[in-house]
Amino acid sequence: MSRVDRDLLRHHGDVEAERGLVDFAVNVRLDRPPEWLRGRLAGALDQLGHYPSAADDLAARSAAATRHGRSPDEVLVLAGAAEGFALLPALKPRLAALVHPSFTEPELALRDAGVPVERVQLDDYRLDPSAIPEAADLVVLGNPTNPTSVLHPAAGIRELLRPGRVVVVDEAFADTVPGERESLAGCAEPGLLVLRSLTKMWGLPGLRAGYALGDAELLAELSRLRPHWPVNALVLEAVRACCEPAAVAESERAAEEFAAHRQDLLDRLADLPEVSVAEPAEGPFLLLRVPGGERVRHELRARGVAVRRGDTFPGLGPDHLRVAVRSPEQNSLLVKAFRDVLECG
Repeated sequence: MSRVDRDLLRHHGDVEAERGLVDFAVNVRLDRPPEWLRGRLAGALDQLGHYPSAADDLAARSAAATRHGRSPDEVLVLAGAAEGFALLPALKPRLAALVHPSFTEPELALRDAGVPVERVQLDDYRLDPSAIPEAADLVVLGNPTNPTSVLHPAAGIRELLRPGRVVVVDEAFADTVPGERESLAGCAEPGLLVLRSLTKMWGLPGLRAGYALGDAELLAELSRLRPHWPVNALVLEAVRACCEPAAVAESERAAEEFAAHRQDLLDRLADLPEVSVAEPAEGPFLLLRVPGGERVRHELRARGVAVRRGDTFPGLGPDHLRVAVRSPEQNSLLVKAFRDVLECG
């Protein structure tokens, strides 16, 4: 892999969301954790004086297990879902199939470890189980998918399961979908590995907190090269707090709000004939195609608005842009900036 290709795979929206810009580049709901969660984390600071114990780890795993109807030995607490991608080479796959366009971190981790990778390009962004090579013993896809905002049917993903294959489902945005439709987090099938993140819903990108769900043997294999105490006390407390019923109810309300705000943004963008939107969209972001996308992105930036470039995702080009769903007031600002740029030509 060339350095240029590697740099593209490593690109993240936070690079574009510099201070002072109105941020439509990063898909995080809050600019800081809610007050109740900050209180829980502050209360856990006294625990930093000792190493996280097996009991602390079990408490976090038990909370996540209860949330998804699993057993604690089917949960592995992670330093963010991204750590789960970094651990994938430990599974020693012979051929990894990466469904694209999608989040690029898994491909980067696998290629850096020397794992053969085959890209499965979805022209219409919809999963076609028959497109996955039979020889692939590791399949990775997102649901809902970043950056296309497509929500694949759970039944189609389950078709990918077979003896000797691990199917990894990146559900970093699953809690932004009302009712968590099509989630496989509660599905205890052999070879299925689901990665969940607390970052997007709870404003925790600076903490790195998430977890993996899968059978105990698979999780043991995934984690065999981890160091002692791979996650800290604050991560363990965050997992416990965000998996409690009150937090789950709050995230469901937020998911309903995302859906309403996404429709608001879709309605506003419909007034811009130059802008096409990938639909149906189910995530807290939209994939746009805009003629002269690179120029438009730079001119939006000059007007104080940051959007995410799309050409770093395999299969997309410079005319593709990803925008986060925000409040109607912020959505209005984004669409006005688009209109101003496009009218200036």
